[in-house]
Amino acid sequence: MDPVKVIEIKKSVFADNDRDADELRSELKRRGVFLLNLMSSPGSGKTTTLIRTINLLKDKIRVAVMEADIDSDVDAVKIQAATGIPSIQLHTGGMCHLDAEMTRQGLDNVDLGGADLVILENVGNLVCPAEFDTGAVCNAMILSVPEGDDKPLKYPLMFSICDVVVINKMDVQPYFDFDLEKCREYIRMRNPKARVIPISAKTGEGVEQFAAWLLEAVNNWKQH
Repeated sequence: MDPVKVIEIKKSVFADNDRDADELRSELKRRGVFLLNLMSSPGSGKTTTLIRTINLLKDKIRVAVMEADIDSDVDAVKIQAATGIPSIQLHTGGMCHLDAEMTRQGLDNVDLGGADLVILENVGNLVCPAEFDTGAVCNAMILSVPEGDDKPLKYPLMFSICDVVVINKMDVQPYFDFDLEKCREYIRMRNPKARVIPISAKTGEGVEQFAAWLLEAVNNWKQH
């Protein structure tokens, strides 16, 4: 019997996406638009964190949001109602991630001339979104306390590609077996350069620090 023929397709798929992502980044750079790709598990508090962060930033820079989900427009409606900024919903048709071309399709429906910062809230998932470059300038993720401090060990790629890790729900840390210093150590193992910012989106604690980091990143991007 002849050996089974194995065809490797992942490399070409990712290579094509990487080219699309680089082209999109270059285009956004020319237009002076900073794209942030925000990732996390479902229920980590992405939308609540965004609302607080946007309300701290919207008088300093122009912000727009793209919400990605398999279905529904719940988050886009919530963001727009709570912040008053433009928000659109992207439906992925069952896919658990966004790639560069899908991101571009979303950006085609955003007034980029009226935005300094576009935040892409990616599909809630710690695996697939980490595998696809969206064309974003920066990757950020939210890890919530109830998920456990060992997530950087279990999902290495996600933590290795992120410029900043926001640790949310610090207000409930006393009720969970979550060691912040261990979590920092595990993140450093995956990505020594990642910024770690503990917050509580519910109380607002620490959100100013994340907003300040983001504002500085946007201004640096536009100036250099």
